[in-house]
Amino acid sequence: MAKKIIILGAGLAGLSAAWHLKKKGIQATVFEKEAIVGGLCRTKKVNGFVFDYDGHLLHFQNNYALKLSKRLLKGNLIRHERKAWVSNFGIFSRYPFQANLNALPKPVAEECLWGFVRVCNAKPAMPGENFLKWINATFGLGIAKHFMVPYNEKFWAVPLNQMVCSLWVEKFIPRVYLSDIVNGFLEGSCDHFGYNAFFWYPKKGGIMQLPLAFEESIGKIFKNSRINRIDLEKKEITINGKDKEKYDSLILTIPLPELIKIARPLPHKILACLNKLQWNSIYNLNLGVEGTCQPDKHWVYFPHKETVFFRAGFFHNFSHDLAPKGKSSLYAEVSYSRNKPINRKNIVKHVLRDLYKLGVITKKNKILVTDENDIKYGYPVYNRNYIRATSVIKDFLYSNGVITCGRYGSWKYMSMEDSILDGKEAAEVF
Repeated sequence: MAKKIIILGAGLAGLSAAWHLKKKGIQATVFEKEAIVGGLCRTKKVNGFVFDYDGHLLHFQNNYALKLSKRLLKGNLIRHERKAWVSNFGIFSRYPFQANLNALPKPVAEECLWGFVRVCNAKPAMPGENFLKWINATFGLGIAKHFMVPYNEKFWAVPLNQMVCSLWVEKFIPRVYLSDIVNGFLEGSCDHFGYNAFFWYPKKGGIMQLPLAFEESIGKIFKNSRINRIDLEKKEITINGKDKEKYDSLILTIPLPELIKIARPLPHKILACLNKLQWNSIYNLNLGVEGTCQPDKHWVYFPHKETVFFRAGFFHNFSHDLAPKGKSSLYAEVSYSRNKPINRKNIVKHVLRDLYKLGVITKKNKILVTDENDIKYGYPVYNRNYIRATSVIKDFLYSNGVITCGRYGSWKYMSMEDSILDGKEAAEVF
């Protein structure tokens, strides 16, 4: 008799796992709490505007993931060269900051250049260093002071000296050489640094077209199905408080901290590890506005503390299909955590205030639509407990027939491509 495999969550990782299992001739049962698939990789239409749940772009480093996405989207995928910027000192400079110093005030640019020169002759940062120490040792005190430290403090919403960095920084933070810094100091750089130098995005319909294409290939998915309990001993889940389903193996893509509420039995050691997991949350404000807005930019980073959001992006520059003719659409992202909360009563007012103050939008851009999304689980934080806690949790789950998968199940900083590949890897277990 064939084993029964249940997948919890129909985000990209869960959908990919189900797709790859089906390719092997194995039909998994997928449960999703929302009315539609995609997880955070979803899109909504509001008064003629098409908004994603926050900014979601495909950055392909793996040829298999690219070919699969092209196959699923059947031509509805366009490649873009990144146009990213940094807002600082009252100006926009090109991203990455460290390779485009020429746009900055001369004293700041010189401080950044000579700070980098000093670390070139010093002992290199070790992978095991805390994140703050790694930044200072890798980029020098100038670049650290004017971009790397304030931006990352704002983004992660935790002290950087409490984060480990060996598991993720090399992939997600562009490294540059002295020649790149000097060239950027003299004339600015157009080199394609970093994993996100190019990105792919659907020509029509927003980012949700990818999970919808997965769903079409997979078949029936049980939506509006909230998991209330996972009985690890009986290998049984409870759905919507009443229906029960047995399983032989479980692929888990829902956030690990949710297990505290729904999984039983959990030994004290596992509960202690789950309670050590840390994350930031993202408040996302989408706007539809009148007229043209930042036609030369895909997204902008905002490192300074005076601005409430850490990043803003422009949907209409990803695809003309996302805003009605003569109008623009954008998103702003605010990071927060238990230790760094936001005031929800004033957050929209503060975001709009800063967008106007920095010239991201102007009085000519009359606001036609606002759309708010409060994302509880933004990015898993690599705190000092991360390596041991996640290792103990995953070993325990695996010994109980549970495979973790995706950004939240695996509890890793993942791109969309990574989630697709993680789902493939989960399917390869069977």
